[in-house]
Amino acid sequence: MSVPVDVGQAIVSYLQRRGHSEWPLLFLRVTAPAGPLSNDAVRGVVHDACERAGVAPVGAHRLRHTAATGMLRKGASLPEIAQVLRHRETKTTAIYAKVDRARLRPLAKPWPGARP
Repeated sequence: MSVPVDVGQAIVSYLQRRGHSEWPLLFLRVTAPAGPLSNDAVRGVVHDACERAGVAPVGAHRLRHTAATGMLRKGASLPEIAQVLRHRETKTTAIYAKVDRARLRPLAKPWPGARP
């Protein structure tokens, strides 16, 4: 599975500007002490991005759900999605990878006795 070209280019540009790090993570704090972003920092980034986009704030977990569902819709397997979301077990990923009900609707049989 790949990311859009512009997203890949933005990540490469970010990593080049950021330089080498002892942390094997993509995004790090820009203020001391160096290290990974905290959960609160991620929530703040998502909240601020929503405000800049003029949309109602959403939680960071909604982004995980959206990403997992989108990857599933594009044909990614649960193990692949688990790797992206950094889950140790695919049963955890299954919680995030919600089923697309719109795609299932045509497959559902009518309820017995229901009018067409």
